[in-house]
Amino acid sequence: MRQSSFAVLAALAAGVPTVVAVSPAAAAAPAVQPFNQAAFDDAQKAGKPIIVWVHAPWCPVCREQAKTIARVTAEPAYRDMQVFRIDYDTQKPLWQKFGATMQSTVIAFHGKRETARIAHETDDGKVTAVIHSAIA
Repeated sequence: MRQSSFAVLAALAAGVPTVVAVSPAAAAAPAVQPFNQAAFDDAQKAGKPIIVWVHAPWCPVCREQAKTIARVTAEPAYRDMQVFRIDYDTQKPLWQKFGATMQSTVIAFHGKRETARIAHETDDGKVTAVIHSAIA
């Protein structure tokens, strides 16, 4: 099941239309969604854990990060997490606003407070630590 979940997330990250049947447990995992300022603001005001991910479909590091993001956020502790994807190729002013300088940047927030960030890193433990910082 995990391997197929990774394949689905990789397909979604690459922009491939995908139809997926999920179990109730898998449905609880937060979906990676395109960045939406109003939804981001609402999540911050509500004090939710948030991940902002600067992603490019051609980026091999992003593909590896997608696996970690899918695995970690599928855990019950992350059910309230909001995961927003910023397209590196088409949303330059937006990722610059977050202080990112490259694709494959993962930025964690707990409400309005930035808790950690990492860029161009595929190490599962390091990416997991950034994601975890949003709920710690």
